[in-house]
Amino acid sequence: MARGALRTGIFLRLLGAVWLQTPPQQDFWLLPDNVTAVTGEDVLLKCGVRARQGHVQWVKDGFGLGPDPRIPGFPRYHMTGDPNQGEFHLHISKVDISDDAEFECQVSRAESSPELVSPRISVTVLVPPKTIQMNPEVGSSVTWVAGEEYSVTCTSSDSKPEAEISFHQDNWLLPDVFPYTNPGSHEKFVTTEATVRVTPRPSDNGKLLVCEVTHPATKVPSKSSFTMNVLFPPGPPVIKWPGQLEGKAKAGQNLELLCVSQGGNPLATLQWLKNGKVISSVWETDHKQALARSLLPLTIQPEDNGAQLSCEAQNSMSPEVQEHSIALHITFPPSSIIILGSTSLEENKTTSFSCYTKPSNPEVLLRWWLGWRELVPTDVTVTDGLHGGRVTMSNVTHTVRRADNGLPLTCEAFSEAFAKETLKKSVTLNVKYPIQRLWIESFPEGEMFRAGNYIRLLCLATGGNPEPSLSWCKDKKPVVEPKSAAEQRSRGGVEKSGNTFTRELVLKLDPSDNQAVYTCKTTSNCKATNEQASASTKFHVQFPPINVTISANTTVLRPGDSVKLTCVSLSSNPPANLSWEKEGERLPGVPFKHRPSLRFRGSEASGSVFLHVSSQDHLRRVICKAHSPELRETVSAFYRLQVLYPPQFLDDQVLKVEAQEHGGALFPISVSANPAPEFFNWSFQGSKLSPDGGPRHRILPGGALKLWNLTKGDSGDYRLLCQNAEGVNETIIRLDIHYPPTIRTIRDVTEVDVGGSAEILCVVDANPVLPDMFQWERLGEEEQGLGDAEQTSQGLTGRLQIRQATLEQAGPYQCIVDNGVAPPARAVSQLVVRFAPEVEHPQPLTKVAAAGDRASSATLHCRARGVPDVVFTWAKNGVPLDLQDPRYTEHTYHQGPVHSSVLTIANVTAAQDYALFTCTATNNLGTDHTDIQIVSISRPDPPKDLRVMNITHHSVGLAWKAGFDGGLEQRFRVRYEAPETPGHLYVDVFPPRATTFTVEGLRPFTLYHFSLLATNALGDSDLADRGVRLPVTTIGMDEPSEETEDPSPTEPEWPPGLLLPALFALGALLVLGNASCLGYVFWRRKCGRRSAEGAKEEKPEEGSEARAGNEYEESRSSGRNAPSTTESSAEMEPYYHSMKDFNPQLPPTLEEEPQYRGLWPGHKYEEVAGPGPLYDEVERLYPLPGAWGAPYIGAQMGEWPRGAYEEPGRVYDLVPEDLPGQGQDYLPFNLQGELV
Repeated sequence: MARGALRTGIFLRLLGAVWLQTPPQQDFWLLPDNVTAVTGEDVLLKCGVRARQGHVQWVKDGFGLGPDPRIPGFPRYHMTGDPNQGEFHLHISKVDISDDAEFECQVSRAESSPELVSPRISVTVLVPPKTIQMNPEVGSSVTWVAGEEYSVTCTSSDSKPEAEISFHQDNWLLPDVFPYTNPGSHEKFVTTEATVRVTPRPSDNGKLLVCEVTHPATKVPSKSSFTMNVLFPPGPPVIKWPGQLEGKAKAGQNLELLCVSQGGNPLATLQWLKNGKVISSVWETDHKQALARSLLPLTIQPEDNGAQLSCEAQNSMSPEVQEHSIALHITFPPSSIIILGSTSLEENKTTSFSCYTKPSNPEVLLRWWLGWRELVPTDVTVTDGLHGGRVTMSNVTHTVRRADNGLPLTCEAFSEAFAKETLKKSVTLNVKYPIQRLWIESFPEGEMFRAGNYIRLLCLATGGNPEPSLSWCKDKKPVVEPKSAAEQRSRGGVEKSGNTFTRELVLKLDPSDNQAVYTCKTTSNCKATNEQASASTKFHVQFPPINVTISANTTVLRPGDSVKLTCVSLSSNPPANLSWEKEGERLPGVPFKHRPSLRFRGSEASGSVFLHVSSQDHLRRVICKAHSPELRETVSAFYRLQVLYPPQFLDDQVLKVEAQEHGGALFPISVSANPAPEFFNWSFQGSKLSPDGGPRHRILPGGALKLWNLTKGDSGDYRLLCQNAEGVNETIIRLDIHYPPTIRTIRDVTEVDVGGSAEILCVVDANPVLPDMFQWERLGEEEQGLGDAEQTSQGLTGRLQIRQATLEQAGPYQCIVDNGVAPPARAVSQLVVRFAPEVEHPQPLTKVAAAGDRASSATLHCRARGVPDVVFTWAKNGVPLDLQDPRYTEHTYHQGPVHSSVLTIANVTAAQDYALFTCTATNNLGTDHTDIQIVSISRPDPPKDLRVMNITHHSVGLAWKAGFDGGLEQRFRVRYEAPETPGHLYVDVFPPRATTFTVEGLRPFTLYHFSLLATNALGDSDLADRGVRLPVTTIGMDEPSEETEDPSPTEPEWPPGLLLPALFALGALLVLGNASCLGYVFWRRKCGRRSAEGAKEEKPEEGSEARAGNEYEESRSSGRNAPSTTESSAEMEPYYHSMKDFNPQLPPTLEEEPQYRGLWPGHKYEEVAGPGPLYDEVERLYPLPGAWGAPYIGAQMGEWPRGAYEEPGRVYDLVPEDLPGQGQDYLPFNLQGELV
């Protein structure tokens, strides 16, 4: 009974061990969802796997990203989450358009679980518009005319999805917008363009026209705008008159009249006119209030009565001048009163006096006063006067009495309109009495005087009542003498001494005094010949010519005419001599003559000269000089020639004007003409420019032309026609508009053979054209010079010449054109250097392993560089391959100069396909080829280049290169010899596919010999490097550690005190585990024998089921062009298991007879697994040996990995049928082979 209980316990124990070693099935507990994100945001795609056994990776558009959480090659991608919790989320940082793709989460097949593939989800990336452009340009000020229709275009470029565009004019949404879309710069980008028709109103002036772009990637709509400068005429002018009665004012009143015109663009120009004549053209503008105003200071004059005062307003858009007129009504008194009639009267003499006023409005009344006595007028008349006034006249007759002597006779004017003003005019009556004797005291007769000298004459008189008023006459004309201070103190210049009156005359002699008769009279009437007494005297005066005159025989002169100029020296004493000069040059040999002159009783000289004139003589002076030798004085006169000639443009006339596009230009005029030019006519391209100006031009006073808002079309010759009464002349002024360069022609691609010469042309449109405006630069990730490339330019064409082109010179070249007008222009041309194909040979012989089971496929990769495109051909054992055979499928890929051919062979068999395939690359410059050997799945090739990376006290770091894996996943094992230990110690490398490893637990300062081998499911390789043992001595405790190359990470050392107990514990666990596994295996064998017959009967169903599984795998593979074979030329990246698959490294064990856990005879190591799906990865979509890479990763990355082969000529022809074993039970179905 005890034995039965013991057996039951052992059975239960073995059953529990088996249950514990059976892992649960892996499945998804969290599936990813579709995500929409804006470019630049982070995205997290969630994926949860329960009971994960396989390896997890994400797939983007059918491209596997690999199980490495860091996802090499995708710096913005990494997997996050806790793998122990089954979290394998994909985090994408700062998404861009390249992330707009389909993603799926995949878990690779494990020994006990099938592979898992999540549903495909989409990451939708929203890209806001790259730029927003408007036509007219954004931010500009666009000049429009009110009422006319214009087109506005707004473009939103490179967005995803398309943007919505609307227009707003002064915050009003514009209707009738016509949008349409175009492809963007990227296949997923869209460029949206919308057009609207706009009719501006005057109220739109200065307002913004806004293009609003709405896009789901932006929270706030993007806006661009430009300012509308709307031209429209101003409003009518308004004159603001002070007071209530418009036009009413008084003479002398000072007014300030304001004229205002509202609106208009540009604002109005104002001017004041009175009776049609401009009196003021001064005005100011107020842009804030949008008005123009002019203030006219006006002092009212009587002549303003009845005048028309008007204010005119206009601008360049006015169809006609607008004005406001006012009729003036002025009130004014008479400016003066005048009394007519003699006030000096003989006693008892009757005389008449008249009094009249200057014009007044209204008329006035007159009264007469003699002293304080009012006189009665004889008659009064009123007549019309100037400026709409009235003139009043009154006459009075009176007999003078002695008593009236000295009384004032007054005429007084008055009116109700001038109540505060009284106008009077008075004269004093005087009664005269005759005088007695009169004489002159003077110098002796015959004495000579010089003009300019002073002499003194004295006149004496006695008697007379009233007192005589002595006066001097010269040749019967009154002498006007200056009043000295003494004379101002005397009455009328006459001094009285008793009954004698005297008057002194001091003269400064002049030519008119020569032989002149000076008379002293008692009356002011020098011409009177009555009996009153008088006294006279005369004298002789010397003087130079008093005047020189020049006369011409004609006043109308034209170029080529002759003119006679006559010079006359009017009078001199003694006679003078004549001479001629023209612009400082003396005219010789001109005769003259003398004759007596009646003026001042001197001598007159005269002479003539003849001249031929030209247009250069206009306004030149011809001088005549009269010289008196005795007096040593000269008198000159000049005659300015007036020559009539048509307009002539001067030498300093500008014939070329330079300006910049969108700027302004001024055409100055330098012309000479007599008379002045009457008009200036400008024309451009046969069209006459309006003399009144236009939206973009104005003709200034003097004929100069001013332009603004210039465009390229304004360049050219401007013809100026200048005319006066004498004729017409014209000139041509060229306008040269400078504008930034625009590249018109440049090839996208320029091809040249290696060693040949290439020329890249860059043709631009620019002004000015500078000799050094072309620059070339080579583009690339790093700065590269142009080398020996030669840069030349001629006019608008720049050249980059490359001689003896090399492959290194291929690439993009940028043409930069800068003529000093911003911005510079840039364009890129690609230089393609043609060369013969160069097939990349990773190894002398490339191997590809495939199962010859008539169900598997093999993929051969061939890559070559060459330009132009390469054509690939394939041959098997030297015989061209018939690609029409359905077993062969070829895909060719071209990416720049790199070309790839992928040949897929379906239903591989050993007899047909284990052969040498040749890939030949050909273009019109040559050929090249490489050989690829298809071999069966086999043991791996030995590793090579085993070397020491670092040495410490207790460890040695090793590194090596992997060899051909035989078509299956390979692992590496380190073998080393320890001193005083029989046999060899073995350590399995972890992670399995790593090519660096640190052997721990060594003794200090001890010599070890290391070797390395590779193993896969079919066996072990030979030792690396032909079995060479690598001697290494560890470091002593007192020596520092050594590093020969980059050290690999090392595991923490075991503390010395815990090392032995840990080894014993692990050994016990190992023995117990082996016993459990052996029990389980024996139990499985017994169960398998019982069901053998049933299995044979059900084999067809199993085969069909297996084929269904392969068809599923193949359909997935063909959907993504994934390989089903392994290339020997691919150097595999280290493959790291997740933490779930991590097992602590066991201490090395001695070499001994292996104990098998499975049914594999001939294998040496306990790590070799028994029968099961060990090779199911051969047909997988993403095989582990490829590190989840795409079949064309080598061509895409631009580098072929180097293989690790020591025996390139060896062909592994071992096929699955020849493997040792017990029938077909020891291999999985896909390696057993089956007829197709």
